[in-house]
Amino acid sequence: MVKNYKKWIMAVLAGGLSVTSLVACSSNGTPAASSKTPASTPSAEVSTVTPESKSELKTLQVWQKDDYNTYPVANYLEQKTGYKVHYDMLPQDKPQDKLNILIASGEPYDAITTFGSTDFKALYSDYAKKGALIDLGPLIDQFGPNIKAVIDPEALEAAKVDGKLYAIPTKSIPNVNTSLYIRQDWLEKVNMKSPTTLDELTAVLKAFKEKDPGGNGDQNIPLTVKGEVAFIDNIVGAFGMPNFWNNVNGKMTPRVLDPAYTDYVNYVTDLFKQGLLDKEYAANKDATSKEKFTSGKAGMILLNWSDVPTISDALTKNIPTAKAGFISALKGKDGKAGLAAFRGFDRLTFIPKASKHPEDAIKWINAKLEKETFLNMTIGEENKHYTLKDGTYTPIQPIFSEERAAANNFLTGSDDTNYPIYWQARVRKDMRLFEAWEFMNKKEPANTKVEDPLGFAPYLPEFSKNFQQLYTLAGDYTMKLVFGAEQLSGLDAFIAKFKSSGGEASYKEVNDWYATAKK
Repeated sequence: MVKNYKKWIMAVLAGGLSVTSLVACSSNGTPAASSKTPASTPSAEVSTVTPESKSELKTLQVWQKDDYNTYPVANYLEQKTGYKVHYDMLPQDKPQDKLNILIASGEPYDAITTFGSTDFKALYSDYAKKGALIDLGPLIDQFGPNIKAVIDPEALEAAKVDGKLYAIPTKSIPNVNTSLYIRQDWLEKVNMKSPTTLDELTAVLKAFKEKDPGGNGDQNIPLTVKGEVAFIDNIVGAFGMPNFWNNVNGKMTPRVLDPAYTDYVNYVTDLFKQGLLDKEYAANKDATSKEKFTSGKAGMILLNWSDVPTISDALTKNIPTAKAGFISALKGKDGKAGLAAFRGFDRLTFIPKASKHPEDAIKWINAKLEKETFLNMTIGEENKHYTLKDGTYTPIQPIFSEERAAANNFLTGSDDTNYPIYWQARVRKDMRLFEAWEFMNKKEPANTKVEDPLGFAPYLPEFSKNFQQLYTLAGDYTMKLVFGAEQLSGLDAFIAKFKSSGGEASYKEVNDWYATAKK
């Protein structure tokens, strides 16, 4: 293995490691936050351990605007764990290329934390298979009781490569992120309620067009969406296809191979033909669609809940009497409804073979997962950074943002039971933000939140290699159908192209895994 690894290093240094770079499709959706309140609130007192007695560690982190070494969390962790850590960052631009060089050259990092997206999962798997990473299983068994106790076992299993664990996963919080946001004052003007079905949505959009509650005349836009979105969240869920891959009769099936695909296309095409969907939809940038909504020209927009404060401020600045909010998950003709939620890894932390202190790296990661340490690391000290009342963590500003806004970048695994509760302090920084998140993730029926079924799939070479191409292919074709540049009579020919472009190989690989995962 060492011999092969050395050959690989020389090849990388000579010509660069070739790993397909993909974009993770999701929804950065995430699992519903647990309603379970942590048993007790730890003391904020920091116990100091003598750092001289422990190895100095060197880590590589994802990019952030602040220097990790001077950020308050770094100082807290040094005091609490006793480990002095020097933090380096990957560049913001093309981090994968830099990571390849550092791994191949044997830079002695004791821990490396990357994003958990498809492209980094591909790199991680490649490094593991080529012998560049340390098998963490034996180290965790000996030095990682907290790691084993608080990290979701399913996440640990999903992070394995060929049956061995080479990375500690930081699990994403599975939020629903995106849905349809409507002018509620427009609804009042046309004397209608917020739509709950596809038929009601069509009726509301028709009323917005015909009665022009915004007084826009021929500039009136019932629904605006940015052009890169071929599958409109919430609407596509009403056809049983909230995610790009969905369970259809026991098989994982991409949207364009789903029998419901033609029904979705026909519905959205009809909206466009009737003038209910922005006629400039294809050309819209994200900022363009938002400007149309905040200027008062559009009555509905596809929006991420994290944008609500900015959109709300801009809208009320232009129209002081305006009111807006998210609509519920729409039901289709057969009662289906679904909002896509992300599922998978936010981060992956691995230890390269070049590490000088692998045992200490695991001890450090384990120490960060002590209950008191983890809580303070992520949201700070009670009555200084946050208040706690009835199980609710509320940030104290501005110190929370100044000293814990980037705390998530220090995660190397998380307390998967309690972190979704602690994390909510972040969205309570602005109650409009919290209310938008809460509506989509807590108040909506639980069965309308549909997590990505492939979120915890292992690294699948064919799927990973082909995903971005297939996603783009399906999106481009769907847009052409909506605008009339293609006709559904040509769907069979497109499906043949989709399958030959990696769709068939991906389908087999995904379902071979899924058949074993269901057992």
